[in-house]
Amino acid sequence: MAVLLQHQFKPLPADKQVDTCSFLDSVSHLPSFFDCLGATIFSPIKADITGNITKIRNVYETNPTKFKTLQQILEGEKEMHGPQWPKVGATLALMWLKRGLKFIQVLLQSISDGERDEQNPNHIKVNITKAYEIALKKYHGWVVQKLFQAALCAAPYKDDFLKALSKGHNVKEEECIEKIRQFLVNYTTTIEAIYVMYNKMGAELDYKA
Repeated sequence: MAVLLQHQFKPLPADKQVDTCSFLDSVSHLPSFFDCLGATIFSPIKADITGNITKIRNVYETNPTKFKTLQQILEGEKEMHGPQWPKVGATLALMWLKRGLKFIQVLLQSISDGERDEQNPNHIKVNITKAYEIALKKYHGWVVQKLFQAALCAAPYKDDFLKALSKGHNVKEEECIEKIRQFLVNYTTTIEAIYVMYNKMGAELDYKA
């Protein structure tokens, strides 16, 4: 579980503003999560997340004081880019990044809730499928959706996945699940706050990749 707990997301303040520096520090360690699922089959999602983190960081580093929170980045780019916004810059990158983060959140929540295929209880295909359908499917064209279905065949078994999350250490499943729940508390709150921000600012776009 070291993959998740070594870089916990911090609690949000009362106003639910997400500190950009803290967010980037925590999220920059998440691409390795996809290695636990199978580096090859999920490499496109991993690459997208890595690329979008870099784009957001590049904008933040141009003016860390001005862009102290994620909302300040969106507000600054809206003013800067006018009618081209929100399909530009860090705003667009964060829009796609939050979907990848949502995929992780739904997958882990589904596993921690005990959702499974009763015929194949050690498979996590049902959890991965749920995460994909909720977080990403509607934004992907037919070809990408078919590629994902094919990739599911190579999904790891649950015990192998949990062992990978624990960096190869044999940890009891109950302990892993408890640590996943611990990780999800601040992580889920952060993801939800970003989604709310996008809806309030009218920054959400529904086009397919």
